[in-house]
Amino acid sequence: MSKSAMIRARMEPRVKAEAEAVLDRLGLSPAEAIRLFYRQVSLHRGLPFPVRIPNARTRKAMQDALAGRNLTEWPDLKALKIARR
Repeated sequence: MSKSAMIRARMEPRVKAEAEAVLDRLGLSPAEAIRLFYRQVSLHRGLPFPVRIPNARTRKAMQDALAGRNLTEWPDLKALKIARR
């Protein structure tokens, strides 16, 4: 099928660079990722992932994690699972 439709979007340079670094590790170009996203939207007849507004507790945990506060380190996954019981 001919690829002749154009999509243009503006975004923050930092977000673009971070996303493109991830895509590069996955072996995808930005154009391939956009095509993949659009295909999934079409197949799901909506966004291919849940979109929710985080509650206050989740927002605080996200802010703490980004700031490096209240973090816990575990030696491995098994230790984490045992501690969560």
